[in-house]
Amino acid sequence: MSRRYRAWIGLGSNLDGPHEHVERALAELDALPLTRRRQASPRYASRPVGPADQPDFVNAVAELETALSPLALLDQLQALEQRHGRVRARRWGPRTLDLDLLLHDDRQLATPRLVLPHPEMTRRAFVMIPLAELAPELRLPDGRPVTRVAARLEADGLRQVLPDA
Repeated sequence: MSRRYRAWIGLGSNLDGPHEHVERALAELDALPLTRRRQASPRYASRPVGPADQPDFVNAVAELETALSPLALLDQLQALEQRHGRVRARRWGPRTLDLDLLLHDDRQLATPRLVLPHPEMTRRAFVMIPLAELAPELRLPDGRPVTRVAARLEADGLRQVLPDA
């Protein structure tokens, strides 16, 4: 039997029905090879990072159990983004679906394609607040509790939303 890992995925969308993209992606994460979705956070609305001339985002965090390596999981996440019509026109621009591999167990990795833990996650309330709600016992690879990191972040307009909002 292959080793199973705990992976955490950040989801975001702000184009073409963002709630639907996030909800569909959560279901599709459960169908990835050698992977099952264990749980997902509430959905949040957040202001965009970067260019302000775009709609607010719908965000969530999901916990996966997977036998995929970090790079194999990244490949699957990027393929899922493509199926949702993701276009990378400008950095931090609007998108139909953004899937970020935040954590893969306690692995630390730095390659040209992937850095783990995700290098921006501890500065983003729309990642850390849902992550702390989902897994209050979780610690980052450096030992910091996610609840402590989340508590230090400015919520900056982050608000929980219902799927039909």
